[in-house]
Amino acid sequence: MPFTPHPEFFRTLVARRGQGGIASLCSAHSMVIEAALARAAHAGNSVLIEATCNQVNHRGGYTGATPAMFRDSVLAVAEKQGVAQAQIIFGGDHLGPLPWRDAPAATALREAEACVRAFAAAGFAKIHLDASMACADDPPCLPEIVIVERAARLAAAAEDAAREAGHAPPHYVIGTEVPPAGGGHNDAGAIAPTTPDAAVATRALHHEIFARCGLQEAITRIIAIVVQPGIEYDNFGIVLYQPSQARALADALLRMPGLVYEAHSTDYQPVSALRALVADGFAILKVGPALTFALREALYALDSVARILDGEGAQSLVAIMEKVMQETPKFWQSHCIGDDLSQKIQRHYGFSDRIRYYWSSDAAEAAVTALLARFATLDLPKPLIHHFFPALRSRLLAGERFSGRALVLAAIDQVLDDYEAALG
Repeated sequence: MPFTPHPEFFRTLVARRGQGGIASLCSAHSMVIEAALARAAHAGNSVLIEATCNQVNHRGGYTGATPAMFRDSVLAVAEKQGVAQAQIIFGGDHLGPLPWRDAPAATALREAEACVRAFAAAGFAKIHLDASMACADDPPCLPEIVIVERAARLAAAAEDAAREAGHAPPHYVIGTEVPPAGGGHNDAGAIAPTTPDAAVATRALHHEIFARCGLQEAITRIIAIVVQPGIEYDNFGIVLYQPSQARALADALLRMPGLVYEAHSTDYQPVSALRALVADGFAILKVGPALTFALREALYALDSVARILDGEGAQSLVAIMEKVMQETPKFWQSHCIGDDLSQKIQRHYGFSDRIRYYWSSDAAEAAVTALLARFATLDLPKPLIHHFFPALRSRLLAGERFSGRALVLAAIDQVLDDYEAALG
C-alpha cells in the first residue's frame, strides 16, 4: 500500500519549537488507535502513531505484526474513520538490537538492520535510532562512540530501504538517555535531567560519525534528540517535571539549531507539566502506558457494572486477566516486586501497566469482546455510569448516552484531551 507522509510536517515541528508540538502515541492496541484516529477525523490534524521494535518488527514482535502489517491495520481504521493518509505519521521507536540483545553483537545488529529496513520500507517517516543496549559479547556499558557507530549503520540501512521502496527518506531521532521502556522498576525518585553538554556532545558525535559513513544528507533529517527531562514513573509513583531543574537543558537547544527534544515516558504528567515541557522545547511527547491504563480502568469498571447487573457468579474480567498473566509471567515478573498481594496490585493496577502485554491473548480478547457485546446497546443504567465513570458526569447530565465501547473510547480520549490542551 503506497503511503507518503506530509513532507512539511517535521520542518514545521522544528520551526514551532517552544510554541507547540505533537503527542507520539506509542501503542499497538486497536482501541487506542481507534480513539486517536477518531480524534484526528474530528479535528483534521496530524496524528503520530509509533511502534517499538519489541511490539512490531520484521519477525512480528510480541504483537505478531510486521511494520507493514501494523501500518495497514492503522490505515484500515483510518479509512473507516475518514482520516486521510496524509494526516498520519508513522514512527518507529527505540529501533535497534533490543529484542536480540541476548545474542552476540554481530547477530543482534544483523537483526536490527533487518528490523529498521522493514520499518523504512513500510513508509515509517520518523525513526528513533537506539543502539545503546549491550549485546551478549559486549561490555556492560557501551562507549558512546560505539553506540553512535551502530546507529549510523542502522541509518544507512533505513536510507537504502526507503529508497528501494520509493518512499521519501525518513527523519531521525537520536539519543537514548531516557527512563526505562514502560516505566521504572519501583524505584522512582529524584531524576537528574541530562546535562546540556551531554546533549550537545551527543548531537555533535552523531554528525561526525554520520558524515564519516557517507550519511551527510541524512544529517539534515535529524530532527530531535531524546534526553532525560527529569521525569519518571513506576508501578507506584510518578516523578513530575520540574522546569527549574531542566532550565539549563532547555537553554542548550539554542546551541543546537534545527533540533527539538523528544520526551519519553510523559505518561501521567498533568497538563501543567506537559505545557512546561512544550515551552522548554520538548516538541514530541511520548505516551503509551497511560492510554492503555485508561483502557484497563474503563474495562474493569464496565466489568463491575456487568457483575452488579448479572450477579457475582459470573467470572470477572479481573480473574480472567489474572489467569492469563500467571500463565505467561515474562512480561510482568521482573517489574513487580514484594509479596503476593503487592505483585497482584502491580500486575493489574500499576502505573507501568504491564497488563497491556496481555490484551491480545485469545482469552483476553474473547473476554473483552463478550463484555463489550453485553453493553453494545445504550441501556446502561445512568446511576452506575455516574458511579463508575465520574469523569463523564457532565456529559451524562447533558443527555449523552454511551454504549460500553463508547465508554472505553471516552476514557482513552480523556488522556488525549490532556495532550491536546498542552500541545495546542
